[in-house]
Amino acid sequence: MPVLLSYRFSQRTYDAMLGFGAGVMLAASSFSLIVPALAAARSQGHSSWSAGAVVGAGLIAGALLVLALDRAVPHEHFVKGPEGRESKALKRIWLFVFAIILHNLPEGLAIGVAFAGSDPVGATALTTGISIQDVPEGLVVALALRGVGHGRWQAAGVGILSGLVEPVAAVAGAAIVGVSPAVLPWGLAMAAGAMLFVISHEIIPESHRQGHETLATCGLMLGFVTMMLLDTALD
Repeated sequence: MPVLLSYRFSQRTYDAMLGFGAGVMLAASSFSLIVPALAAARSQGHSSWSAGAVVGAGLIAGALLVLALDRAVPHEHFVKGPEGRESKALKRIWLFVFAIILHNLPEGLAIGVAFAGSDPVGATALTTGISIQDVPEGLVVALALRGVGHGRWQAAGVGILSGLVEPVAAVAGAAIVGVSPAVLPWGLAMAAGAMLFVISHEIIPESHRQGHETLATCGLMLGFVTMMLLDTALD
């Protein structure tokens, strides 16, 4: 709506919103994914050490999966520019779309895996947090497209369409975990690892690159506390 109504925000506001989104995702990965993954592993007979090992391996596997996608899919960061194979051959608008898809993929997987588990309240809290995080993320993407010359409707439309990867990934995540309950702790941990990778590799660097580290960090802390309160209040 701000894009369609030609509202403009300062770079400081963008960075604060990105920091807030990073904080929400960080708390969501901790309280709504990692903690339930450890509990699920223990409920399947794992000791504390083996449960920790399973979840740790899942975290690394999820991060490596997103790293592989990051290397294989041509995309463009808002500031760093093109990355990936044959990125110069793609139109800039599709590079932005690929970038946001890489962000949204682990979020959708996390939602699907969470709802496939036995904690619908935690899954609802996770979904609420990710939805909050998607607001500044979608706004920044649409405004970035608007800033490089694309029309208002095109910028808003591409931002909306690029977010459709989340429900698709959610269905995939729920289907995979539904095959076998033993996959649940792995699925939760991999989703958390993917989200942590995106936070560290994409969102935080973007929010700090323009020299607004303090605002971005304050946004991160506020986002983390907001998501923590949502998770504990809905529990």
